[in-house]
Amino acid sequence: MVVCLSYAPDPLPLKIPLLSSTSKLRFGSQEALFLLRKCRNFDQLKLIHAKIIRHSLSDDQVLVRKLLDLCSSYGKMDYALLLFRQIRCPQTFTWNFMIRALTINGSSQQALLLYNLMICKGFPPDKFTFPFVIKACITSLAMEKGKEVHGLAIKTGFSRDMFVQNTLMDLYFKCGDVNSGRRVFEKMRIRSVVSWTTMISGLAACGNLDAARVAFEQMETRNVVSWTAMINVYARNNRPQEAFELFQRMQLDNVRPNEFTLVGLLQACTELGSPKLGGWIHDFALKNGFELGVYLGTALIDMYSKCGSLEDARKVFDKMKIKNLATWNSMITSLGVHGHGEEALALFTQMEKANVQPDAITFVGVLCACVNTNNVIEGYRYFQYMREHYGITPILEHYTCMIELYNCANMEDEPCKVLKTMPEKLNENTTFLRLYTIPEKLNGFTAAALLNPSIDESVAGIDKIFHLLTKE
Repeated sequence: MVVCLSYAPDPLPLKIPLLSSTSKLRFGSQEALFLLRKCRNFDQLKLIHAKIIRHSLSDDQVLVRKLLDLCSSYGKMDYALLLFRQIRCPQTFTWNFMIRALTINGSSQQALLLYNLMICKGFPPDKFTFPFVIKACITSLAMEKGKEVHGLAIKTGFSRDMFVQNTLMDLYFKCGDVNSGRRVFEKMRIRSVVSWTTMISGLAACGNLDAARVAFEQMETRNVVSWTAMINVYARNNRPQEAFELFQRMQLDNVRPNEFTLVGLLQACTELGSPKLGGWIHDFALKNGFELGVYLGTALIDMYSKCGSLEDARKVFDKMKIKNLATWNSMITSLGVHGHGEEALALFTQMEKANVQPDAITFVGVLCACVNTNNVIEGYRYFQYMREHYGITPILEHYTCMIELYNCANMEDEPCKVLKTMPEKLNENTTFLRLYTIPEKLNGFTAAALLNPSIDESVAGIDKIFHLLTKE
């Protein structure tokens, strides 16, 4: 008997799902923006840019501006310029963005060239173009170009914009043209606190302190920025008592100081050479909830060390959670010039371990430390290390330290060799430096004295200020 096995297949489905490109995830502008917001480094940026190109999104100027913004934040302006050149018809906003980014990244000359190209190609500037271009003129001190930009702002009707006027004032004052700066201010129909503050700071920077004070007193409304600007004017021009008098008035007006107000007052304390006043500002900061940020902390270190209280300076340094290059420099230099050479060199080692890149000022402190420890070998090693490892060109203070090191070690031929290696731009100072080649003419005048000049302290003046601050 034969058994017949039969097979009946299942019925076919009515619809067979088809795989197509439409089922893939879409990559559009929103997806690209999402990736750019998550971008963490330049390598990631290049990968995202490649994907943007593959999906034909290169003409989306919102995306391009985000790419340019990231390039600017990473300091990759060559790549940013390459991106910009590939835009077929940049909008004015994009031109403005690129001009600003170049200026911020230290390429103000390129920013001005880009502005010239924008005008030559017929792209219309707007009210944002002019402040960005004027700031490029300020950075490069190109006053004639600034005047040309000012003229175009008048022709296009943007010269009455307050932001444009404030930036123009800043340009003229920083280039030393007080009359032009005043004229811009006088023609302003509406003046903000920023306008007044720019006027005050500009007049002071040009040496017109009394005119700056008159402008300050004419202000109807003053905020913490304007008070701080005037306080800093007096602090920087060796008029500390007036700085503290203004600070008292500021408190009576119930205007809370900010970190920069206290930094200015600490500078005034340094001018007076008074750790007593500086300590009062320090206590005031702590009692009023100020944190030891990089600016306030560094100013305290500088004040304490220059007023001879190195222990207090080190306490502030150790308490600071965040330190920038200026903070490290201030502490290393203070230790170096006050005879704590070994401690200064140990701190420099810590600085390198913290991945903070030193600069010329750092090595002034390091070499001063070597002078104070009479360590010629270490001094020469650091001098060479500075040039070969970090590519830092020696400045006058470096040569001064090296010459003093050789003199202290009675290496009579070495100072002359150092002088011969100095660049021509320092030649006007070689007469002064040659004093160091004759040991008997030193009279104890060390490199430390160059960096830490003595301060003629007026005790009566300090007591008067302290009474002013502490009276009910």
